[in-house]
Amino acid sequence: MEQRKAAILRAIVEEYVATAQPVGSQTITRSRDLGVSSATVRNDMNVLEREGYIVQPHTSAGRIPTDLGYRYFVDHLVPSRTLPAGQGQVVTEFFNSASRTLEGLLHETSQLMAWLTDHTAVVVGPRRGEPGEIRAVQLVPLDPREVLVVAVLSDGSVEKEVTSLGQDIDDGTLGAAGRCIDRWIGVQLSDLPDVEPTGDAEADEIVQAARGAFRGRAKPVDEPIFVGGASRIAAEHDAFAAADTAARLLELLERQRELASIVHELLQGDLTVRIGAENPVELRDCALVLAPYGEGEGAGTVGVLGPTRMDYHRSMTAVRSVSERLGDALPD
Repeated sequence: MEQRKAAILRAIVEEYVATAQPVGSQTITRSRDLGVSSATVRNDMNVLEREGYIVQPHTSAGRIPTDLGYRYFVDHLVPSRTLPAGQGQVVTEFFNSASRTLEGLLHETSQLMAWLTDHTAVVVGPRRGEPGEIRAVQLVPLDPREVLVVAVLSDGSVEKEVTSLGQDIDDGTLGAAGRCIDRWIGVQLSDLPDVEPTGDAEADEIVQAARGAFRGRAKPVDEPIFVGGASRIAAEHDAFAAADTAARLLELLERQRELASIVHELLQGDLTVRIGAENPVELRDCALVLAPYGEGEGAGTVGVLGPTRMDYHRSMTAVRSVSERLGDALPD
């Protein structure tokens, strides 16, 4: 594309994203130093329209970008940049803060992404098969007859089980059971060994109940998915071409397995931007910016979902920055 036409297309995209109003030639002439008259800009806009990059929604109105126009803008006209200083500082402090469980980290990252972009954020966790080795295990008394058993696994996930007994549990019983389950550290959750009797029937009952409950969970599970800022879809409903798009998207966000499958299908290696008709029918009016984080079996996906009238500069920069930091922050 000629340099001037590219500059005009860039102006149309940026002005439309900022104002949600069709962009006319005089607006471009006033806001951009192109060194040509509005008549020349108007002629170039006619060419861009014939080539399918922009469209005139109403007679005598300005132009708005098409999916093809957004695609050219993303592929050729989005400058590489870092997060603004304030946002960059927030991201740095977020990932430098106290360690979290994997679920906590991914949930909070989805909230961070929604704040950075003003769009709905989706974070898909690593696909997990059998739960990992136990890194730590603890008994927490809830009341005289209930104990919470907490196991922290090597993948950062946390398993919890409440065990109830028919009689009060004293400190001696709790201590005996705790010393017994300490032997689970370093063992796969799916392979917990039988435990030799402690001589305390109540302690043995706690240990056996916890062992049975945890072993029952040791089966392949889908990767977790966390959605931040879902309410932004409702707030952006006017930006979607179809009136029912926002409602359909909110329903899709509740079908997490389907949503995770779509994200995996759309992600293509590195930073991926999918716009409008490039998406499955469920997301035909939408734009997605996605990026992987982590490596191998510990890989997941982070991204944002919004209307095609998205601030691609902001979204691409945020997704790229957060995906890099999130990969480094994953629990060992």
